[in-house]
Amino acid sequence: MKLIALIFGLSLEHVATQVLHLRELHWFDAYFDLGLKRLKALNVWLTYLSIILILAVPMIPVLWASIVLRGTTVPWDLPYLLFAVLIVFFCLGPRDLGTEVDEYCNALSRGDTERSEAVLTELCEGDHSGADDIDAVEEAIFVQATNRIFGVVLWFVVLGPVGAWLFRVSDLLRQRVAYETARNPDNGAGALAAVEMIHGVLVWIPARLAAIGYAFSGSFDDALNCWRNYQLQADLPFHRSNDEIVARVGKAAMTGFLEEAPNSSAAARNAMRLVTRTVFIWITVMAFMTIFGWAP
Repeated sequence: MKLIALIFGLSLEHVATQVLHLRELHWFDAYFDLGLKRLKALNVWLTYLSIILILAVPMIPVLWASIVLRGTTVPWDLPYLLFAVLIVFFCLGPRDLGTEVDEYCNALSRGDTERSEAVLTELCEGDHSGADDIDAVEEAIFVQATNRIFGVVLWFVVLGPVGAWLFRVSDLLRQRVAYETARNPDNGAGALAAVEMIHGVLVWIPARLAAIGYAFSGSFDDALNCWRNYQLQADLPFHRSNDEIVARVGKAAMTGFLEEAPNSSAAARNAMRLVTRTVFIWITVMAFMTIFGWAP
């Protein structure tokens, strides 16, 4: 059931992402802003508890719908399957990563620096060295693949629609708090660290499974050696270690396996190719787990 929902959800993402803008879920912003205002006067522990509550409230309707639809007597659990496909579709993204990479490469090829810079800024979620920075674009693609694809898939497999929805809402909250803090540090400076920590906990497992997938999809020895020799910086925030691992291992996995990347456009397409291969590996593993009855 989960495998079918994932396949349909991933397929819908490529087909319908251009016409459905609801996936950006901006209607959550007012809810997040209301919660953010309440966090200003709280201490650290109450801040963490309040953030967990903010994340828990949107889970209620999804959990209720999952329970109700699971209890129907319709053959093949069709209502639940359609609901699961819908949740996966809305949780992936908000933009199709492959489409965004193509947009970036096309902008570079026609010399539209302004557009390529804008797309890279969105991928990096902020500051970067420049639109033609090869390292920046590769790292951004691997990090975004975790936030947009692998995190959603992993938590859907573990907890069903509620898990996928939890991961997406936590990522939306992280982005919103970071945006408001960048605009005015007084708005959410205290909450940002707590939100990033909670989201980092949810990212920890999918980030490392994605890194393993990159190793199997590319140069295994280079990726494994990179991961083995990676030393976490003592002053690096917890959530940043997830980004560092997928970025470094992903880049190492591209060594000597995919076509050379003499420019940012080729680097972006190579990185996206590695992400796509890793998605197929995940789906294949899930298929075998389903066949042998190991899937949760």
